[in-house]
Amino acid sequence: MVVRAAYFILGWIFFALGIIGVLLPVVPTTPFMLLALWAFARSSERFHNWLYHHRLFGPPLQQWSEYRVIPLYAKITSVSFMGISFVMMLFFSPLVLWLKLIIAALMLYGAWFILSKPSKPPEKPAEKSPTVS
Repeated sequence: MVVRAAYFILGWIFFALGIIGVLLPVVPTTPFMLLALWAFARSSERFHNWLYHHRLFGPPLQQWSEYRVIPLYAKITSVSFMGISFVMMLFFSPLVLWLKLIIAALMLYGAWFILSKPSKPPEKPAEKSPTVS
């Protein structure tokens, strides 16, 4: 019961962060909504279904769940912000070089993961019309 409550609270925290992402372009929306969906799946079938079928947030969550789709705009935004963050860190952070290289490797892996996913769901094959002989 305590674990379910913790997941439920986490779900709402992630959902709130996702809403903030709608309002602030530097905060990602979809990853937080995916985390909220994950937490609700472990705590509340009702809220999981509500978020999964939500008018605004549901379609990207469904596309990820069914086809592992990351929309092109999300790819461009995330990889761009990773690049900008890395350049800022490289020149303005007091971190030692080896730590910056580890962070760069993690960012490259993240960028590879994002770019390796499809941008659109697969097209449904056209239905064949019956032929008349």
